[in-house]
Amino acid sequence: MRSVMWFVAAAVFATVQVAGAGAGQAAGQRPAAPAAPQRSPGAGPVIAFETTKGTFEMETYPNEAPKSVAQILTLVRRNFYNGLRVHRLVPGFVVQFGDPQTRDMTKRDLWGTRGSGRYIGVAEISPKRPHKLGAVALAHGGDPREADSQLYIALAGLGEPRIANIQGDFTVIGQVIAGMDVVRKLQVPDIIRRATVKEPAPGAK
Repeated sequence: MRSVMWFVAAAVFATVQVAGAGAGQAAGQRPAAPAAPQRSPGAGPVIAFETTKGTFEMETYPNEAPKSVAQILTLVRRNFYNGLRVHRLVPGFVVQFGDPQTRDMTKRDLWGTRGSGRYIGVAEISPKRPHKLGAVALAHGGDPREADSQLYIALAGLGEPRIANIQGDFTVIGQVIAGMDVVRKLQVPDIIRRATVKEPAPGAK
């Protein structure tokens, strides 16, 4: 169905800025190290996406969307996203990827119409995880229970009417916590070179 192309949600992009050295910095003084990405309370594993434009990272929300997050983590660990292309960009709204057909440029007319072949089967839409700038959510063709592998990242927050109109209709599974500048540079047909789950260190809570 081509409707997957139409039902993409957006969420607030979390912009991570690194402060540069101040004008009054003493000669020879090392610039401050970039601050570590801020994690949300209750956030789960972090997924790193290496793209042709750079790397961005997203935290996941297994407390609110356990089955959805579990499916995406499983796909990442199976290297499902490696080599896929960005297939949709609506400036100021969303950027989207996750269709396996995007590995094949000859199927470009079909991009956005397929997933991994396994629906999640439930709608895990939570008011605790609204669409805000940098939010990562699951695209679907009209029924949130039929979300699969396609992800979109919001390029605006709820102040954008298109985002406000889809609030409550899509499952937000995570939030970009690093590399928002990379997300903003993504275009069709940029490639997701590799996606990896950043496993917590042994003993880490």
